[in-house]
Amino acid sequence: MQTKNKPEEVAAKKMVIITPLLEDGLDPQRIIELKKELSEKYKVSYRTITRYLEAYRSNGFNGLKPVTGGTRESTLPDHYPEIVEKAIVLRRECPTRSVADIIRILELEGVVSSGSLSRSTLQRHLQASGFGTRQMKVYTKTGAASRRFQKSHRCMLFQGDIKYGPYLPIGKGGERKQVYLSVFIDDATRYIVAAKFYDNQKVGIIEESLRNAVMMYGKPDSIYVDNGKQYRSEWLQKACTKLGIRLLFAKPYHPEGKGKVEAFNRRIDSFLSEVALQKVQTLEELNHHLDNWIAEHYHKSPHYGLNGISPETAFRTDARPLRFIDTAECANAFLHTQEREVDKTGCISFDGQKYEVGLQLIGRKVDICYDPTWKDEVEIHHKDFPVFRAKVMQIGKNCGVRAELPEQARPLEPESSRLLEGLNNAKATNPTHKEAALIFRKNREEAANV
Repeated sequence: MQTKNKPEEVAAKKMVIITPLLEDGLDPQRIIELKKELSEKYKVSYRTITRYLEAYRSNGFNGLKPVTGGTRESTLPDHYPEIVEKAIVLRRECPTRSVADIIRILELEGVVSSGSLSRSTLQRHLQASGFGTRQMKVYTKTGAASRRFQKSHRCMLFQGDIKYGPYLPIGKGGERKQVYLSVFIDDATRYIVAAKFYDNQKVGIIEESLRNAVMMYGKPDSIYVDNGKQYRSEWLQKACTKLGIRLLFAKPYHPEGKGKVEAFNRRIDSFLSEVALQKVQTLEELNHHLDNWIAEHYHKSPHYGLNGISPETAFRTDARPLRFIDTAECANAFLHTQEREVDKTGCISFDGQKYEVGLQLIGRKVDICYDPTWKDEVEIHHKDFPVFRAKVMQIGKNCGVRAELPEQARPLEPESSRLLEGLNNAKATNPTHKEAALIFRKNREEAANV
């Protein structure tokens, strides 16, 4: 009798868990919050609670009862062997392709309907056929495990990293050149706040990535990066100080603390395997596919580290408000500074261009504050003059035109020479030299007569 009633008891326990979710008038965001609360209260994963709710809505109380009798294989569709064969082809095309990605491709291609294919069941059949995840690791490199920690809210910590990308024919004459991915990921939600491929790995790519992250999602409390020279730059230290962001560095040769971004980099390996099949030729095309893959696949896919919810859902439902900063403040924080000496024409040379700063600064050294992404105009700083902006000098436009002097430096037009007038006055008031010459001449004449 006890055994007979067991399915009902199990269903009743599940019913207790999901009852708060059955209240009328709940909006989607409130449902997500309730699922999180119930997950913590009953020590059941977010994904399991979602499955309970879907089962109840589909079949009522009976849907919560555990399935008994029969075998697992008896519930599979008749054409399941064909599905497995297609999955094997997808795994062979790209050995790093995960089961979740395989299912997603099968759904996009219309082979199976959305949500009808079990990941664990397909994994079991791939394993039996010799194409399981562990069996395919002989074709790929595996990463080491890392220590686990997680911030409680979004934008408390961004983890940053640079990853080596593929070679593209973007060099001179179509020469193949390696590209690099600069990425920042939110620690609490695994949401990608900035990611882009570049044709170099200089400090400028870190600047653009961090600036985009701050402008799009607000400033974080801290950023956590490795000890690469791009992150150890004086510019990054100053920018973080101006914005009130704490800059943290991983211990040398101990990247475990950057586990979130390292895990994402391993997901990027799967993306790069897919891109290789597309035969991408340009950096713009590569970044287009990256943006699409992040927005439509990575951000929307359930994440084990988030109790089965997606990074997008975790980020957008987080209760912590975003802290946006003023555009002018952000621009000032990301300015670079260099020193230049003003030449005899009142100009400075910077980044292969000439900037006119004024004749009053000839021979003086000035500080140039500039935005590396826009150098048509720079700020000029000197302790004796107010801050002003200088534009790139257009040689063709200014050719043959003399620069106008400031009023305090313009030449005057006197009526006479003050030097000659002064000499005349000196001669009139001091005849000593003339009288001495006359006496000397008189002495010579007297000597000749003797």
